[in-house]
Amino acid sequence: MIPVSPGFDEPDGPAKAVDFWFDPVCPYSWIAARWIREVARVRPVRVRLRLMSLQVLNEGREVNPEDPGGEWGDYLWAPVRACAAVEQRYGHAALDRFSLALGVRLHHRGEWDGIERALADVGLPREVAGAAWTTEYDAVIRASHARAVALVGEDAGTPVVAVDGVAFFGPVVSPVPLGETAGRLWDGALKLASVPGFCELRRPADPAPDLGPEPVF
Repeated sequence: MIPVSPGFDEPDGPAKAVDFWFDPVCPYSWIAARWIREVARVRPVRVRLRLMSLQVLNEGREVNPEDPGGEWGDYLWAPVRACAAVEQRYGHAALDRFSLALGVRLHHRGEWDGIERALADVGLPREVAGAAWTTEYDAVIRASHARAVALVGEDAGTPVVAVDGVAFFGPVVSPVPLGETAGRLWDGALKLASVPGFCELRRPADPAPDLGPEPVF
């Protein structure tokens, strides 16, 4: 659980419960995960990280858009499997810490073999990385993924946000909105998502995501 900022963490306070589904291999999901952390600093929300998988989403397609050459294989499965292992063995707070360290290793440093190092970064046993190369937690991942898809449909990707009985895919944003800018994006997303029948708003994106500086964890 991403902690609520001081002042929001009242037992009977107004903090909203937010579910945030992500696949750690997706750079835009990584940026959005950092955005939702910023939101938790400036708005009264309690965020629970949940897992989904682009590999599951793209099963059965003739060409996997995440791996059109079919060369990445288990490397696209390994990060989410490692996250599932951490969550199942050590809980949601551990997943929060690990996912942040893993995102730095994968997206900022390009360390696709960095799962063990990310575990060590946050004081978790390196041997947990072994689960990344097995199907031990695939049922957990698929069940969590199915909950996200049930909310937004199979045409959506990652991330998925659910709050106050509404859910939406996104935001897809780059670079990471910080401070009150993050809060304004959150406010706007909630207003759009609350309108019955509203489904999409798009504009051209930059060729590659701007990851910005490494976050401190």
